[in-house]
Amino acid sequence: MIADLYGSLRQRFQGDLLRPADVGYQAAAAVWNGMATKRPGLIARCADRGDIQAAVRAASAGKILTAIRCGGHSLAGFSTCDGGLVIDLSRMRQVTLDAHTRSARLAGGCLLGAIDRATQKAALVFPSGVVSHTGASGLILGGGTGWLTRRFGLSCDNVVAFTLVTADGQVVRSAARENEDLFWALRGGGGNFGIVTEFEVKLHALAAVTLVQGLTAEPDIRRLLEFWRDFMADAPMDLKWNIDLRLAPHSEELPGKLRGRPVASNSLVWTGDPAAGHRYLRQAISRCLRDSVSSRVISFLQLQTMADSCFPHGHRYYTKSGYFTYLDNGTIGHLLEALASIPSCETQIEIAYLGGAAAQISAEETAFGDRSAPVILNLLAHWSDASTDAAHLGWIRGIFHKLRPAMKPGVYINFMSGDEQDRVPEAYRQRWDQMIAVKTRYDPHNFFRLNQNVPPRSLSEKSFVG
Repeated sequence: MIADLYGSLRQRFQGDLLRPADVGYQAAAAVWNGMATKRPGLIARCADRGDIQAAVRAASAGKILTAIRCGGHSLAGFSTCDGGLVIDLSRMRQVTLDAHTRSARLAGGCLLGAIDRATQKAALVFPSGVVSHTGASGLILGGGTGWLTRRFGLSCDNVVAFTLVTADGQVVRSAARENEDLFWALRGGGGNFGIVTEFEVKLHALAAVTLVQGLTAEPDIRRLLEFWRDFMADAPMDLKWNIDLRLAPHSEELPGKLRGRPVASNSLVWTGDPAAGHRYLRQAISRCLRDSVSSRVISFLQLQTMADSCFPHGHRYYTKSGYFTYLDNGTIGHLLEALASIPSCETQIEIAYLGGAAAQISAEETAFGDRSAPVILNLLAHWSDASTDAAHLGWIRGIFHKLRPAMKPGVYINFMSGDEQDRVPEAYRQRWDQMIAVKTRYDPHNFFRLNQNVPPRSLSEKSFVG
């Protein structure tokens, strides 16, 4: 079937068609998460929208398993497949900026770094993630959280229109008054409805932020988390305070008593006037060891790339995530127990407070879901040696099992691993039936199924009632 697909495409395809024996195939097949390594039968690196249409029509006609790749950064490994087709958008990374209207058009294959570099030429930003080699499409379609979430909302909240190729190969535009059902679903519904070839987005003025970082030693972490949960409930939208529970590196830059020991790593970003943020930052950082604290004003581009080296391509990643309305003392106790047995220096428990602008949009307005639970927790295992897979997966699953009863139902699909299809209805809850209706209209045969999948009505055994 792949041979037939290749034959039907090669005469009119403007991009690159790569088979396993071709030069460049290995590099094109590699994805970010080493746990997701697969061997596609064909990689169609599209040059334009016409290539995407041709690939979708041919693969659909041949009933060929198809993955969509933008940045190859899917935690769950949905950017690739074994034996099937990968529609690769990496040649489509144009950013068209209109500084006057504070807007931009983003091609479907853009990485976050390309967007940041283009928009910062006019001191503008698009709210996105925190690792610049992430593909924008997957991030936006799943919601999109990052440093600017409290100030400007989710990534999907800042999209004003989508242009996509649907499962029948047609080009459809969706906006607030154009294919409104699809516009609703694309903002948080993932890759279930088609291949977005262009995002029309709104931008915001920002060129620099105040960044404060510091470490809290193990004996003081409980008090830190108790303070953080109450402090952030009333904090200004300009403040984003993330806490990572992890092992401190064996670095000469750190106090000796911290090296290799469990710590809370605090990162605070203030997006407003530095003088106005001083008192909030001073209160927050008082919970850190004084000789571990740094404070500086940095460019937005520095902020967006500072985590890149912490999440390299080819390493192994596994996550489980959830929301909390309130981080109670029992949950904090479980987190501290887990930290004591953390299996690697790269593995971490990520805790962030949402709220702010993201919480000002109602749960019904987008597919993203209920925004009323402000605490989002991500258990992120990160390691290199495949022989230790069981230890890392077991650690994540064990902690999640203990934390689950205190979580509010719901999950952020961009933080889901590939073995969590049973939780997809939980991500959408009361919106599940509406998601199925949109899926049934635009992809009735579930051609786009390598994602956190919403099946069309013909394949849905039952609806989820939240």
